[in-house]
Amino acid sequence: MNEADTRAELIDPKLKDCGWGVIEGSKILRDFYITAGKIQAGGKRGTRLFADYVLVYKGIKLAVIEAKSDDLEVGEGVAQAKQYVAKLNLETTYSSNGREIYSICMKTGAEGLVANYLTPDALWNKTFAVQNEWREKFANIPFENKSGTWQIRYYQELAVKNTLEAIANNEQRILLTLATGTGKTSIAFQVAWKLFQTRWNLKRDSTRRPRILFFAYFTYVVVL
Repeated sequence: MNEADTRAELIDPKLKDCGWGVIEGSKILRDFYITAGKIQAGGKRGTRLFADYVLVYKGIKLAVIEAKSDDLEVGEGVAQAKQYVAKLNLETTYSSNGREIYSICMKTGAEGLVANYLTPDALWNKTFAVQNEWREKFANIPFENKSGTWQIRYYQELAVKNTLEAIANNEQRILLTLATGTGKTSIAFQVAWKLFQTRWNLKRDSTRRPRILFFAYFTYVVVL
């Protein structure tokens, strides 16, 4: 079988058996666009990056799967699996040829063949040892996309995610430093959007939305 057939006939059913796309709150993003590729000399772009699968649960991306044809060894996809998961800054990734599944934990360095993919709940608990209700509240608010005309970049999404994780953990001061042109204002807006929609504020008064002071010159955000 070619890669498309392997995915449809072997990998997709295995994911379904493990609860992905079946259990409420779980999603499978197929052919997930990561980046347009590194800008090279002359303004040309390098190879665009797409992950074959990204596993999402409770609104948070948790793992990547790199698929290969069943004619190839499962190890053929390991390098790509590690590359994509590093870009998305996730903890878990898999390479699969449909016949075998090779699991990699970027946090511990543990890797090897496994019988099945982790279920949504198992993968969630692996990723987040300490549960936090605000993490889930923030994740349940979709990014504002201007009716589909605005797509946040992968590193901007990471910045928003890490900022909100710090807020969920009661960090009082958070500093993000990014280069010119990387979208600091967009990141700040998305953070403010999620705080506003979840009614998060310093006094934890959930009856009102927070007051947000947004300075766009250097992009400062103060939430009260």
